[in-house]
Amino acid sequence: MSRRPPPPELSDAPLAPGLYVVATPIGNLRDITLRALDVLAGADLVLAEDTRVAGKLLSAFNLSKPLERYDEHAAERTGPKALAALANGARVALVSDAGTPLVSDPGYRLVRGALAQGHAVIPIPGASALLAALSVAGLPTDRFLFAGFPPPKSAARRTFFEELAGLRATLVFFEGGSRLAASLADMADVFGAREAAVARELTKLYETVLRGSLADLAADPRLAAPKGEIVVLVGPGRETAATAADADAALADALSRLRPAEAAAEVAKALGLPRRDLYRRAMAMRQEREE
Repeated sequence: MSRRPPPPELSDAPLAPGLYVVATPIGNLRDITLRALDVLAGADLVLAEDTRVAGKLLSAFNLSKPLERYDEHAAERTGPKALAALANGARVALVSDAGTPLVSDPGYRLVRGALAQGHAVIPIPGASALLAALSVAGLPTDRFLFAGFPPPKSAARRTFFEELAGLRATLVFFEGGSRLAASLADMADVFGAREAAVARELTKLYETVLRGSLADLAADPRLAAPKGEIVVLVGPGRETAATAADADAALADALSRLRPAEAAAEVAKALGLPRRDLYRRAMAMRQEREE
């Protein structure tokens, strides 16, 4: 019987100069990759969204490296220092608090700067809350859009969702626990009766993935104000979109009972069409009726 080969040892090969974009665990430290450890061990400088978080990660693997804060507040100060280090042949590692850098963080500015100056930029792939949630949501994965954090205020948030409502793709958002219930309610109103999933604390002790319609999830008491990191996924709209004639017929019926804004919301939920477009059409139909 053949024996399983031993796990690979960390590499002692020298690290080439350049900017390394290093994915780190999103919760479970065992999700760090051997290649990420190679890079962190060989780096001359580690740029971190939060140096305290990065310091704990390095300490867990008995690594000690110079750390510099790099986030949207410190980028103007730290970015030029990092580019100067690269120009002198340094090996610079960029990490976020958790997951893959440049996903909802300002690291792209540093990457653009490094590329503009001709430095090598090397991806070190690994954990990603976005992809982890997508893999277990039970929603279509052939086409998806990551839309980041929705706006905090309801009016802006609903406009934001309306701009995405016509896309035939699974939509992926990050959201904070304190705003989750309100955000889900706005999603249910704008996107209608779509399948969705809420993933919380992925890879951690209290990992939870809840699936159902947006309306059901918005009403779920477990999602009233959950703690932890949260990913919300919304399935695509109907494969066959309603025709203009379908929308007009539904609007005409709704306008016989409701004001234009309410009629648009009702039809948007029923047909999976953008509420903003339906509201404009409802206003036009009402004006035509009055003329």
